[in-house]
Amino acid sequence: MKKIGIIGSGVVGQTLANGFIKHGYQVMIGSRDTSKLNEWVQLAKENGHIGSFEEAATFGDIVVLAIKGTGAKSALEMAGIENLKNKTVIDATNPIADEAPDNGVLKFFTNLNKSLMEQLQETAPESHFVKAFNSVGNPFMVNPAFDSKPTMFICGNNENAKIEVKNILEQFGWEAADFGGVESARAIEPLCILWCIPGMLRNEWTHAFKLLKL
Repeated sequence: MKKIGIIGSGVVGQTLANGFIKHGYQVMIGSRDTSKLNEWVQLAKENGHIGSFEEAATFGDIVVLAIKGTGAKSALEMAGIENLKNKTVIDATNPIADEAPDNGVLKFFTNLNKSLMEQLQETAPESHFVKAFNSVGNPFMVNPAFDSKPTMFICGNNENAKIEVKNILEQFGWEAADFGGVESARAIEPLCILWCIPGMLRNEWTHAFKLLKL
């Protein structure tokens, strides 16, 4: 079982960390302030560890980037680009701008011709980024109880990395839909905007996407 390093100690990072521990992985959460994880590490027991971004990146055979989009690039640099070399990096970030939504529609600091994931891939060119977990709320990331298995849209340039992420998604109760290379993040990242609109307008947050096929 590969070890998991998580860069980001917010609710998404902790939710995914708990999911990995549930499925038998060793996990280290990296944080700028590990003191806020004291309660988490006590509950996680022997499978949960805490450290810096750099320590989490070094610890993980697979690394999860679960941090606010505006801080994603600097978090990679703090983790150490060399520590991420040749590793699968699950990119759960979204490029949400620090601006108020328009009628429930979030604003991004990117455009449709260049995704945040493409920028991160350029920052760490020898890492294998796979976009995942960006298009659903954290309560449903791990083994959600929908009537049917929801779809997680993923993309990335490395086929082996995508296979690793597909296997994790299956463990976490999802079906993976592979939408190709890193450029497809231009379409997958805005699914976050779409997912949030019912919540912003009507306080409806209990849904996920499903890809139907004939």
